[in-house]
Amino acid sequence: MRIVLLVLAVLLSLVVAAVAVAYVRFDKSINTFDNKGISKHRPPPTVAGQNILLIGSDSRAGADSGLGGKGSAVGRSDTTLFVHIYEGGRRAVAVSIPRDAMVDIPRCLLPDGSWSAPQTSVMFNQAFTVGQTPSGNPACTVNTVEKMTHMRIDHTVIADFSGFAAMTDIVGGVPVCVPNDVYQGDLDPNRPDRGRLIFHKGVQVVSGAKALDYVRLRHGIGDGSDIGRMRRQQAFLASVISKVRAEGLNPTNILPLADAATKYLTVDPELGTAQKLLSFVLSLRHMSPNDIVFLTTPWRYDGPRVALVHPDVDRLWAALRADEPVTGTGRTEKAKAASTTVADRLGRVTEPVTVLNGTPVSGLAGQTGQLLGAAGITVAGVGNGPRLPGTIVEYGPGQKAQARALATAFVGARVQPVSTPGLHLVLGDQHRMRSMSAIAGGRPTPLPDSITKDARSAASKPCSNVSYGTGSAG
Repeated sequence: MRIVLLVLAVLLSLVVAAVAVAYVRFDKSINTFDNKGISKHRPPPTVAGQNILLIGSDSRAGADSGLGGKGSAVGRSDTTLFVHIYEGGRRAVAVSIPRDAMVDIPRCLLPDGSWSAPQTSVMFNQAFTVGQTPSGNPACTVNTVEKMTHMRIDHTVIADFSGFAAMTDIVGGVPVCVPNDVYQGDLDPNRPDRGRLIFHKGVQVVSGAKALDYVRLRHGIGDGSDIGRMRRQQAFLASVISKVRAEGLNPTNILPLADAATKYLTVDPELGTAQKLLSFVLSLRHMSPNDIVFLTTPWRYDGPRVALVHPDVDRLWAALRADEPVTGTGRTEKAKAASTTVADRLGRVTEPVTVLNGTPVSGLAGQTGQLLGAAGITVAGVGNGPRLPGTIVEYGPGQKAQARALATAFVGARVQPVSTPGLHLVLGDQHRMRSMSAIAGGRPTPLPDSITKDARSAASKPCSNVSYGTGSAG
């Protein structure tokens, strides 16, 4: 028995040492961008869930020149997705933002330390080019997206051509669908001849440079629009998610991906250590492909460019700000619209409520008590409570339903049973009270067809709605 225990101890030591070496190696190779250029006047910290910005750079600098072909060495954001991960990490919505969408770009930090002038009604992907550097300007893109959505970006990840190709090789290729045969001339419209066949019609597995060609392909398929390309990119990412999820988020599968990520991806400083990066990835391990929905911002053609459609896009951002489910595919598909408001839910609270301040903000309990009183709640008293990161509603025996009704008035609030009777609202650092007219969560927010009609989940088949216009394989 002593020998067995000794062998196990040695093996455990070797495993721990190997993991420690991997962490040290990962830490040394992680690329981060300078976040000094992120605006000081930004939305407040995310109260419920997390917001991630995924940026695909198509710079032809360095090793990327061999993969990207001819083009500018200046970093450009060819693909951008705003990803909202819901509280609890079990559901997510990824929203594609068209690169040609006309937006307002705020002032951004330049390489010489000065700030650019704000720009009005320019293409969205110009934000990444501010400063004209090969690495691009992710901070400027963050500023632009935060101005557009009124939501804080918690993390940012940038992938270039080399990184994208390497990651697809590591997962062993990804199944994709092509609605029609594609030739070399479709990838390069300036080519004098059609060239050889590079993608046959139908489902096939791609990796490396060929996977990169697939997600960059625009001509010779569908109507040649960037919108169609975005839909194929969504389908590609859905296939990646489904494959990785099916193989399991365990150390054997995660470590090679983490190794490649640290070599080829650029992340914000908050993800700049191996421990933080791996912890973030593992926090998503319970998410099912059915619970990851891809959407595209509502859009319309405006001459040669794209205009975002208001108020439709504003309703989408509002739903995500409130951490509310949105109508999409998978488990939330065709859900009935909710009609119950926060005010309606608060009308069910008949028990007196004690409001406690668990933050360093002076007077917060009194202010919140006044707002609840105006909504018809009987406030038993206000005072100070234990310091908390998030808001909690404590409830006594038989009062769970009322506690849940009260919690709907506060973004991300949790309910917690206690042995003593009564309702106690303890306000946390991330406290934010919702509008009385807001939909009271729990069901998807009804959104316009301009948002939901082309939604897809990560569990969708590869050939489902992969193109736009003529040639669709949907």
